[in-house]
Amino acid sequence: MDYGVIDQIARDSAPGCLSIDLEALRDNYLSLQQLMAPAKTAAVVKADAYGLGAARIAPILYDAGCRDFFVAQFGEALKLRPILQKDARIFVLNGLQPGSKATCAASGIVPVLNSLEQVANWRRVAELKSTNLPAVLQFDTGMSRLGLSPQERGELAADPTLLDRIEPLFVMSHLASADEPQSVQNTDQQAAMRDVAAQFPGLDICFANSGGIFLGPDYRGALARPGIALYGGAPIAGETNPMRPVVGLQVRVVQTRTVSAGAKVGYSATHVTAHETRLATIACGYADGLPRQLSSRGAVFFQGVRLPIVGRVSMDSITVDISALPPGAIRLGSLVEIIGPHQSLEQLAADAQTIAYEILTSLGHRYHREYR
Repeated sequence: MDYGVIDQIARDSAPGCLSIDLEALRDNYLSLQQLMAPAKTAAVVKADAYGLGAARIAPILYDAGCRDFFVAQFGEALKLRPILQKDARIFVLNGLQPGSKATCAASGIVPVLNSLEQVANWRRVAELKSTNLPAVLQFDTGMSRLGLSPQERGELAADPTLLDRIEPLFVMSHLASADEPQSVQNTDQQAAMRDVAAQFPGLDICFANSGGIFLGPDYRGALARPGIALYGGAPIAGETNPMRPVVGLQVRVVQTRTVSAGAKVGYSATHVTAHETRLATIACGYADGLPRQLSSRGAVFFQGVRLPIVGRVSMDSITVDISALPPGAIRLGSLVEIIGPHQSLEQLAADAQTIAYEILTSLGHRYHREYR
């Protein structure tokens, strides 16, 4: 069978279409790089490029000039390595688990070292190979998640032999509240990062995430590592989003019906109609990344008209009230907008009482994916 026909069948039979605008992705990277210049901008492509497909996303960013890529797990780095050119550097934010160090060294992948134990493990690999190995030193500046503690930092600074055979490329930390410009935690972490830089002179700093870039030059360092902003998410909470939207989501209608007053809708009858109501069931649910918290809270759109979700979100379906539309406007197979011009990623996340990151990384693989 013709592959074009197969693709058309897959598109038509899918519950919806997740569109990914590669041009917008590229423009977002270039915009961030313009803010960072003359410093450099990396790309965080962990969690399969925030769920959008690292195999498609990373080469676009490479072609836009990106040469530094961050993932969370070593397995992600191994999958990414053959996709990118040899001059691309891949960093593993969580460092290495036992058993993966030799493969990491052989693959030319760079670990982020988060503890003295990880430092010692990486040094042993370098000694066994009789070579120097690159790494990144991450320090905890007040988030208590990853990075060498202040005590470990002191030990490392006091004994340079702990870094024998290790070539630190830069020192880094992670901003915990960068999307909240007024947070005192930002200035506290910045002060701690200055202390780190003073203890390890001569090493470049990697500090800013998406929000950190917008906090200003004092937070940017020599290399920023944006994530959510690349994919169109707002880098600063509550402010106008300067990034181009990358993701759109439209979902198909499975069925429409008219019910009388007093009709029970969805599991546990959490919604009961007050009057005759026209309903549509759409072909997605929490298995497709639309949280159950959207139950009787969120909405979809059709031709600019808001259609509220009624009743509970199910695993594979959601019911919406279409009474605001003319009869017959929506039918089997019609597409409704979940993310798009009338509803941003942030608005959908707010209705679900979560954050854009969780929505984006949860969007399922039952949708037809269209890379534009």
